[in-house]
Amino acid sequence: MQEQKEKYDGLPYDALGIKIRSDANPYLSAELQKKLLEPRKLSSYFIVLIESGSITYNIDEQDFTLTDGHLLFAMPNQFFIPPAKSRDLKYFKLLFDENILALLPQQFPFLANPLYGQTMAPEPAAKERITKVFGILNQLLYLDKVETDTEIILAYLNTLLSELNSAYFKNRETGNSLNANLSKFIEFKLVVETHLTEQPSIPAIAEKLALSTNSLYRIVKEYSGTSPKDFLINRLMAEAQRKLRYSNLSIKELAFELGFNDPDYFSRLFKKSTGKSASDFLPGQDLSGK
Repeated sequence: MQEQKEKYDGLPYDALGIKIRSDANPYLSAELQKKLLEPRKLSSYFIVLIESGSITYNIDEQDFTLTDGHLLFAMPNQFFIPPAKSRDLKYFKLLFDENILALLPQQFPFLANPLYGQTMAPEPAAKERITKVFGILNQLLYLDKVETDTEIILAYLNTLLSELNSAYFKNRETGNSLNANLSKFIEFKLVVETHLTEQPSIPAIAEKLALSTNSLYRIVKEYSGTSPKDFLINRLMAEAQRKLRYSNLSIKELAFELGFNDPDYFSRLFKKSTGKSASDFLPGQDLSGK
């Protein structure tokens, strides 16, 4: 592969935009290992397969414990707290960015997490195939001394994501197809994520998606259990909680950064949504803005 010369979630990565690690191919630098344990907002997709052992990740303030054969995936903009590596853990970790997805021949709806399940436990036959493809990617990217054609690497990545997409939707009501409603919900989530701090109106989002407001409401309610307005508010409040926990912004600064013109309104909305006042979210931290 080409010489490493860019950054990926704060870490070096291949110019192609894919990074893979395993228990047999860990980060060797002590400084890099320390950096890996720092909480961060993901700028890439992250997938981990646990072959054997047990470990717990924290994503968006939620713990996910993985054991033999389990997978976890996370998306850009999610807040990620990686765990210290446990002993005797066998695993593969994969990171890749949006530019890589644009090079693949198909879409993978599971990456937008429309059914709100970030873990998978594939059936034995699928797990065996998935593990083999992880191993092949690890070999192509890091073990082979001869540079591999990009097309081959992308072909195996496409195979891996196809397997994971099938495992995600298997035995779920929506099936494995990207139906029209699911496609629109994924588009809705992407619009919210991309324009979060602009706080677009629901009618504006509906117009962007070529939907009526009633149709948008029905689709978002079907896949998230909430209205589009509540979905947007919940996403803003999740972002606010991360900022309060991991930045030194005052409440006033945070309100403006999230697109609120009135910090007092932001504080009231935060209290209503989370049950806690912003100033009490992290005891001992000065959030007064003075």
